[in-house]
Amino acid sequence: MFSYTSIKNYHSFLRSNPDGCVQAVKYYLAAIEKNNHLNAFLEVFAEEALQRAAELDQQRKEGKPIGRMHGVVVSLKDVICYKGHMVTAASKILDNFESVYSATAVERLLAEGAIIIGRNNCDEFAMGSSSENSAFGAVKNAIDTSRVPGGSSGGSAVAVQANLTMISLGSDTGGSVRQPADFCGIIGMKPTYGRISRYGLIAYASSFDQIGIFGKNLTDVALALEVMSGEDNFDSTASSKPVASYEEHSLKTITGKKIAYFKQVLDHPGIDPAIKASTENYIQTLRDKGFVVDAINFDWLDYIVPTYYILTTAEATSNLSRFDGVRYGYRSTEGINNLNEMYKQSRSKGFGKEVQRRILLGNFVLSSGYFDAYFTKAQQVRKILSDNTAKIFEQYDAIISPTVPSPAFKLGEKSNDSVAMYLADIYTVYANLVGLPSISVPLFTHSNGMPFGLQLMTNHFNEELMFSLSNSFLAK
Repeated sequence: MFSYTSIKNYHSFLRSNPDGCVQAVKYYLAAIEKNNHLNAFLEVFAEEALQRAAELDQQRKEGKPIGRMHGVVVSLKDVICYKGHMVTAASKILDNFESVYSATAVERLLAEGAIIIGRNNCDEFAMGSSSENSAFGAVKNAIDTSRVPGGSSGGSAVAVQANLTMISLGSDTGGSVRQPADFCGIIGMKPTYGRISRYGLIAYASSFDQIGIFGKNLTDVALALEVMSGEDNFDSTASSKPVASYEEHSLKTITGKKIAYFKQVLDHPGIDPAIKASTENYIQTLRDKGFVVDAINFDWLDYIVPTYYILTTAEATSNLSRFDGVRYGYRSTEGINNLNEMYKQSRSKGFGKEVQRRILLGNFVLSSGYFDAYFTKAQQVRKILSDNTAKIFEQYDAIISPTVPSPAFKLGEKSNDSVAMYLADIYTVYANLVGLPSISVPLFTHSNGMPFGLQLMTNHFNEELMFSLSNSFLAK
């Protein structure tokens, strides 16, 4: 029977199995069907994936060179475009919309031989921390189906967690890859802002968004990043910095590095006692392994979440103005007498409540009477955070923290408390505000049986160190 551990081992399997790609796709199609109750997939490209697998098997039989992602089965969060396939951002307003081009990240995976098996459910327009805001129903955590998988990339996380795909792509605007990875007990990473092109990623907040990667194997995640990274003529924010061999660095074990953690993070009243205790114990473990780990003061913790939500909702207001019912997607026609009424009805009925809430908040902070009081001040805080971060990395190689303040919560538990839901992002949004690469590695198990991990951040474009440190943390 087919089983999967890593891309490297999978490629070894393919060398002695002429129809190995087809075997793999059939295995995942059966697993997806069996786990349909998790609601991780909005659409499965079964026939197409099998055809692609057969073509890749034929390439090997003919002795043709194979790509680095040859036969690797990948799923995409439903905010990442794949030409000729629907992409709806889990929203009624984009119902049945078919993408006319593929994201650069997808093109690069396909060029190296990947197989796209389907699109994953998520919070509508990537706005949420629980994957309960989808127009197509909530995603469920495979470990405990009464709990959320995290968000907004919950479907992508569950696809890896439940062995429905080898790796998956999500998007991370304020922790939407790392937080669900933590809740699901897998690896989730977001690269430095600009490391992966955003071309073909439906925008939520353009100065925050990054495509991220889920996997169970660190080297798989590193290889996928290596394949997708690099400059792109279609995205002016994509970096032209050279792409390192992340896969090679993910195999290294290092010690002796200087690591900081924010004292206020572990002293925060909202942190779960078990997460605090496990993190403190692990800090001592790192010291025993030869790392220098220091507590440093960070007086800006309580400003991070408000700053994040002011800026991201402002950007979302602008980005989502294009969804008006005129050019594509859902259009309301019943009882409409003029164009203005059609705009109002289409957007009111097409967007879900959380998206509407964030559009309203964004319009408020951008309004003439409040622009300086909120938006301008939030930008100033972002600059202060960036400057302070640069100073930290003058003395330290990395920053660690819990990924989340609490383990996966129950479905519906925070649905009526937006503030509590937003505070679930308190430890992850910092990396997006300042553009750092960040990864959540699964290390711990809570007394309630749910997994949780540790978040690691390194300096801009130092993903090599991030992977080597992560490997060292995961090493037994």
